[in-house]
Amino acid sequence: MRKQLHLFYSGKVQGIGFRCTVLDIARQQKIGGWVKNLDDGRVEVIAEASEDILNNFLQDIDQHFSGHVKDLTTEWLPASGELSIFEIKF
Repeated sequence: MRKQLHLFYSGKVQGIGFRCTVLDIARQQKIGGWVKNLDDGRVEVIAEASEDILNNFLQDIDQHFSGHVKDLTTEWLPASGELSIFEIKF
C-alpha cells in the first residue's frame, strides 16, 4: 500500500548537496515527490511509495547525512496518488 511521507530536516542541510542526493536516492527507488530548501534553513521532502520503500529511503538519507542532520520531523500520511516522479522544487 502506498503512503506519503512528509519530512522536515534541520541542521547543516543546505549547501552540502542534500537535495541532489535525496533526488538521486528517490529516483533509484522509484519514489514520487519533491525536495526543496526552506528560507528558515530546513529542507522539506514529500515522498510517495510503499511503506517499505519509504523506510529504505529514510535509512539511505540518514546514512549519507547523519553528521549533518540535527533534527527530523516525520509525518506519515495517505498517498495522494498525484506524485509519480521526484524533483527538486525551487
